[in-house]
Amino acid sequence: MIGCDALIVGGGPAGSTCARLLHRAGWNVVVADRARFPRDKVCAGWLTPAAFPLLDLDPAEYRRSGLTFQEITAFRTGLIGGTLIETRYPSVVSYAIRRCEFDHFLLKRSGARVLEGTSIETIRRDGDRWIVNDAIETPVIVGAGGHFCPVARYLRGGADARQPVVAKEAEFRLTPEEEAAIDAGSDAAPELFFCHDLEGYAWRVRKGRFLNVGIGRRNPRHLGRHLDEFLDRLEPDANRRARLREASWKGHAYFAAGVGPRPLVGDGMLVIGDAAGLAYPESGEGICPAIESGRRAAEVLIAAGAAGECPNEAALRPYAEAMTARHPAARSQAEWVGRAMAAAGRILLRSQLFTRHVVLDRWFLRTAG
Repeated sequence: MIGCDALIVGGGPAGSTCARLLHRAGWNVVVADRARFPRDKVCAGWLTPAAFPLLDLDPAEYRRSGLTFQEITAFRTGLIGGTLIETRYPSVVSYAIRRCEFDHFLLKRSGARVLEGTSIETIRRDGDRWIVNDAIETPVIVGAGGHFCPVARYLRGGADARQPVVAKEAEFRLTPEEEAAIDAGSDAAPELFFCHDLEGYAWRVRKGRFLNVGIGRRNPRHLGRHLDEFLDRLEPDANRRARLREASWKGHAYFAAGVGPRPLVGDGMLVIGDAAGLAYPESGEGICPAIESGRRAAEVLIAAGAAGECPNEAALRPYAEAMTARHPAARSQAEWVGRAMAAAGRILLRSQLFTRHVVLDRWFLRTAG
């Protein structure tokens, strides 16, 4: 039986951030993940500067690691098939990273013991301890396993009945010819293509020698059809479009509607990152909220008592209150209101001012109050 002060289920940015802070505080931390790192994690990999202070990491340090690190100083935005508006900034406002590299870097940096290739099959309570897979004993278990996190499912008492955002994306290495064509025509600004019903958006993001293309929608119906239509509009050249279609497309799901009624804490248990549904509803960006939640969870756990003790739900409630305040549940709206907003949005997306100050500064970069 493996004993530890805290078991973190999931080695992504939320889990590794929490693990690092607990480890630095002297806790015996184990991270269990069903994948083996570096894992094949396809993600737009768009990272705002706010993430770095939360990680106690200087962007220059990550750049020196030699891993993919694309600085972003401009965006191009518009409707799928429409004219894109270019918005430039005087300095770096975001970065593009590869999740397979970024997650591995953070996990190694955490200093925690990692159990790779470990799926969580059973969770049960034994006094003031959690017994996981009949092989791990711990007073604290942190769920950081994303949308399908078994800890979140246990805490809820079943699956989340709410509808998640669904996405499909592909990431592949550019050929030398493709690199030259991109370098000759642009400064690698990410492109955001909004669906006409404004129920989602697609993207094309350059990451050094790699390109990430994908689409995400709040309504999962007909996602394949929307992807096909996007690729047809994105790449008129038949050969290049065929290369896109033949790429390794992967799907994933996440909640981006705020915390809502889902429980975030219990006795000796809490959930963080996508397991808690913390992605921003406007952009779907989940990396920074995941890192923030991992840090806050560790701070609350450390404040709740010494390593090796089982904090009760009341002691962990400050974490839940902080996350609920930061990520309130999105309000539902009548269907006719949604249609009217979509019509207005299609007009506003042609405005340079609206694109910069609302879509980018407020929704995506989170720099506007």
